[in-house]
Amino acid sequence: MNNLFDISNHVVVITGGTGVLGKCIAKYLAAQKAKVVLLGRRADEGNEIVKEIKADGGEAMFLTTDVLDIDKVQANCDEIMARYGRIDALLNAAGGNMPGAVIPPDKTFFDIDPEHFRRVIDLNLTGSVIPTKVFLRPMVESGKGAIVNFSSMSAFRPLTRVIGYSAAKAGISNFTAYMATEVAKKFTAKIRVNAIAPGFFLTNQNRSLLTNPDGSLTERGNDVIRQTPFGRFGDPEELCGTIHYLISDASAFVTGTVAVVDGGFNAYSM
Repeated sequence: MNNLFDISNHVVVITGGTGVLGKCIAKYLAAQKAKVVLLGRRADEGNEIVKEIKADGGEAMFLTTDVLDIDKVQANCDEIMARYGRIDALLNAAGGNMPGAVIPPDKTFFDIDPEHFRRVIDLNLTGSVIPTKVFLRPMVESGKGAIVNFSSMSAFRPLTRVIGYSAAKAGISNFTAYMATEVAKKFTAKIRVNAIAPGFFLTNQNRSLLTNPDGSLTERGNDVIRQTPFGRFGDPEELCGTIHYLISDASAFVTGTVAVVDGGFNAYSM
């Protein structure tokens, strides 16, 4: 039997590829002999990641993008297709938050900024819809592929404070299920659409919310650890196995799911 986890020579596109999680996943997949394409806004960081991957014997390229600009994303796709001739997997890892879409303890719902709220929905939800629309087409043309969206713990339960982000990530989970059916029914069951829901991992976006400058936990950080049976934050590397599974033939009969990687956070109720 063939190795179901073999992803060598697979062309994998990662939006938000310069973030902490995107970088880790990219380096892991390149080590598995995938051809990794990082899409992001920060060219210096993206090119540095590509340099590190190549130094380790992997293959990668970086392209500047804006996931809310369909023309830019289409240009990225055209360049990737010109170089590799196919796209095997898309990881929609781009996302983020804005202060006006957050309700801190000393504020109420009346303090949210509707414009910030809209922009958070756009970045996290529309910013996955547009790359999916663009990169799905070459998958349909080749008759196979895998898409992995990035959901969140806040999609399962509306976490305090992050009202805009929670709404967007709930939308991601719903969009994932919708697209799994849409693609299988109208195109081919050999294209699968799933999502991953990371628990709490320290990133550039949440580090100041969960930890103090001296590395100790904030009140919210302590709340997270108390709610996590493993009693710690996740390491970025601990997402890689699930991603690998979801883009490989090992998950050939899996679509429309949200794979939780959270140290038990979502299972714990008391």
